[in-house]
Amino acid sequence: MASPLDISSIRADFPILDQEINGKPLVYLDNAATSQSPQQVLDVSARYYKEINSNIHRGVHKLAQAATAAHEAARETIQRHLNAARPEEIIFTSGTTDSINLVTNALTLSGTISADDEILISGLEHHSNIVPWQMLCQRTGATLKVIPVLDDGSLDQNAFAELLTERTKVLAVNQVSNALGTINPVKEMIVAAKKFGALTLIDGAQSIPHMQVDIQDLDCDFFAFSGHKIFGPTGIGILYGKHALLEQLPPWRGGGEMIKEVSFEKTTYNDPPFKYEAGTPNIEGGIALAAALDYANAIGMEAIADHEHTLLDAATAAIQEIDDVKIYGTSSHKASVLSFRLDGVHHYDLGALIDQMGVAVRTGHHCCQPLMARFGITGTVRASFAVYNTESEVEQFISAVKKAAMMLR
Repeated sequence: MASPLDISSIRADFPILDQEINGKPLVYLDNAATSQSPQQVLDVSARYYKEINSNIHRGVHKLAQAATAAHEAARETIQRHLNAARPEEIIFTSGTTDSINLVTNALTLSGTISADDEILISGLEHHSNIVPWQMLCQRTGATLKVIPVLDDGSLDQNAFAELLTERTKVLAVNQVSNALGTINPVKEMIVAAKKFGALTLIDGAQSIPHMQVDIQDLDCDFFAFSGHKIFGPTGIGILYGKHALLEQLPPWRGGGEMIKEVSFEKTTYNDPPFKYEAGTPNIEGGIALAAALDYANAIGMEAIADHEHTLLDAATAAIQEIDDVKIYGTSSHKASVLSFRLDGVHHYDLGALIDQMGVAVRTGHHCCQPLMARFGITGTVRASFAVYNTESEVEQFISAVKKAAMMLR
């Protein structure tokens, strides 16, 4: 089915796509790792350095005021995109990993977590939503519990209900699995966790590019995502936190900007969000991230999701026609990720060979080693789609897999 979007026009916005790899037109299907940036975002980044590059919140000169205004306007753009209640709930970080580490360290420093408490995560988590919680448990003596994954790649909701107890202090799960594409029912899980008084953190790294996220509707306490997953630059991300919590929790890092007054005897911390933004931030990154969200919204998040689902359905149907293929992640609720293996073929060999045909996919464990172990494998080949991908590229991808399969078997 043809997309109602003008994909040719959208593709023209992404200069990196107009190149050849090994003499073949680039087919970029590694969007779950990093999406590409449109010219509109690249122009915003360049314009910052050309016209208003300056430190923020400190200077009275014109460039400092212009950079500060642009940075705070970006914060407001991100607030509106998430439908957060106020801009002070938006904290600039270096990415999802940094955001989650901020929360785990702030919770540790606050004394919120004790040895009697339990932290609940899921078997679908990226390492960035596993390791920081393990480190918190090592520091506090708390226990890490894991929601098991069913054969179709969805979370076992019955087991989740049994794992929730009065000891559950935090529920931290992703909204969309980066390795399988599973969309988790996080809104319902948040409601269940709150009945036990647990804090909730949602890893939105993979949901932000593929769906409209309404923070107030979700009613989570924390939400984290990275700019490079949604047409923005690397090294910039967001932590959303409910304002009341941000006021209560202590800062993690110390330095400039996160203070009101400093003496050698005592330091008074700044108000949220600034008390969590120590030092000079990635000013250009924040402004460019806001431009990336503006770009996505101009297309329409629902239209993006519809187009990507069309590509996913086409790729899923076509790859099943190849002998001895196994798809990992067959839940009926999925975002645009196709993760698979060919019997008798190592995922790395397959990925390397189709790269020679100009098709870029990801191979390996996708920073989800516990999830791979659950399925008894070391990794998969993962094709992940974005709005600038086409049905023709899906056909090229399938053709490359078929050719590689014949060569490797």
